[in-house]
Amino acid sequence: MTEKVKLPMGIENFREIRKGEFYYVDKTGLIRSLLENLGKVNLFTRPRRFGKTLTMSMLRYFFEIGSDGAIFDGLEISKEKELCEKYMGKFPVISITLKSATGENFIEAKTMLRRIICKEALRFQFLLQSDKLSEADRNQYKAIIDMDKTGAFTMSDELLKDSLQTLSQLLQKHYNQNVIMLIDEYDVPLDKAYRSGYYESMVELIRVLFGNAFKTNDSLQFAILTGCLRISKESIFTGLNNFNVYTIKDKQYNEAFGFSDMEVRKLLEYYGFMEKYDAIKEWYDGYRFGELEVYCPWDVISYCHALKMQPSTEPQNYWVNTSSNDIIRSFLSKAKTSDRNDVEQLINGGSIKKIIHQELTYRDLDSDPDNLWSILFTTGYLTQRSAQSGDMTELVIPNKEVQWIYIRQIREWFKSETRKNIEKLESFCRAFEENDIAAIEEGFNAYLKKTISIRDTSVRKEMKENFYHGILLGLFANMDGWDVRSNAESGYGYSDISIEIEGREIGIIIELKYAEQAAFDTACQEALKQINERDYEERLIDDGITTIHKYGIACYKKRCRVISG
Repeated sequence: MTEKVKLPMGIENFREIRKGEFYYVDKTGLIRSLLENLGKVNLFTRPRRFGKTLTMSMLRYFFEIGSDGAIFDGLEISKEKELCEKYMGKFPVISITLKSATGENFIEAKTMLRRIICKEALRFQFLLQSDKLSEADRNQYKAIIDMDKTGAFTMSDELLKDSLQTLSQLLQKHYNQNVIMLIDEYDVPLDKAYRSGYYESMVELIRVLFGNAFKTNDSLQFAILTGCLRISKESIFTGLNNFNVYTIKDKQYNEAFGFSDMEVRKLLEYYGFMEKYDAIKEWYDGYRFGELEVYCPWDVISYCHALKMQPSTEPQNYWVNTSSNDIIRSFLSKAKTSDRNDVEQLINGGSIKKIIHQELTYRDLDSDPDNLWSILFTTGYLTQRSAQSGDMTELVIPNKEVQWIYIRQIREWFKSETRKNIEKLESFCRAFEENDIAAIEEGFNAYLKKTISIRDTSVRKEMKENFYHGILLGLFANMDGWDVRSNAESGYGYSDISIEIEGREIGIIIELKYAEQAAFDTACQEALKQINERDYEERLIDDGITTIHKYGIACYKKRCRVISG
């Protein structure tokens, strides 16, 4: 049996993938389409982790002078002989990613942006000896790459604003060929600036930097940018006339980012994982770009890698460690009651209709909370179910993975909300200590009415139980003198929640079940039976606890039943 090529876990360099014999889903057809529909400046907006950085790397290695054209052998673009002859390896390329151009303040962010541009400029040190440049030109280049004794770049703020334009002019003179500019994750510095309070300063810097690079630059062949949001043209792209934008709503290039169903099937067949197709589709498919359903490639690759390590691995959430999910909790904190009802409908498998604004400034987020629906859409936390009808877009949560993120963030939001009324919270918790069943049931029902319930029949019972489990843990979190353990080993299993109350020799064991309201009593009795049969109290007894309260709790939507035993 032929050994399978490796999966490209976390590799975003096209040349490394091709030279290192990693699995590659061929996206080189984008080059042909791009050249047929080229604008001076072209922006692609897609959510994070959909292959934008790898695509930009692929474009660099195709167009850049001196690149090894052999890495495209056998790929779709290699069939276009005339196009390859005309464009492959024919252009100087400036390629940067702004994903790390961030900081807690404007000075830090500006330092990182300077570092990114200077490090790219260092790739072109041949300009120091170029006989095509004048001494003044070479001095300009020296000023861009100059460092102090500590290795910090010293380029002035004024030169920073001109740096991309200046560098492209120098490369154009050296090669007598206009420059292609690739800027990945262009909006990340603006996102961080908005969240850290220096947005206006960063907008002004980016506006001037891009204006010089794209608008008044005769040395530019064309530019391609990628990002998550389509920032308002009036905000940073003022005056650009030949400016093409391709968003997740557009049919054009809908296959260029992410994996199609056919591409996923081919990958699974290659590695022998076709029996996992339904699970992968349920967890990682569901994004809609134009009229095409798309899988998140990061998730598919990550899960296939996990399957190679352990074939019995269940689908996991990979976005939670690669993307900031605070946007959902931020939305919940600002949302009106009607918005929270909409979120409840979404996580339970329903859809909602909203007006989506794809061209925004970050200022718009504060001016109109309804714009947060647009942000959730453009960042991949919502997708469109069908083509837009009039001004309204039908929105759904794409898949199980993103649904899981919503549930987790709802739980975190609810935890912070309940802590605002400490006196009421403590009274509820003391009811467990005092074995006051009526107060526990009344209090928990009151809290459940304020949160967002899960009733989606496709959500596993275990996940629903974990949701209510998490809510209780959040309610208990601030109790002084309570040693709260979740899923702690005791007796012959793992109890959902066990608590030791310091100085009182009182212990609490809680087992949660998810059951329809008509089966509440049966589910509570099953929970108590599980506590007793698996001897969950053993650990508490070993710790010297003399009074142990056992609770079986059944939950359904926004109701609960509590039985003590």
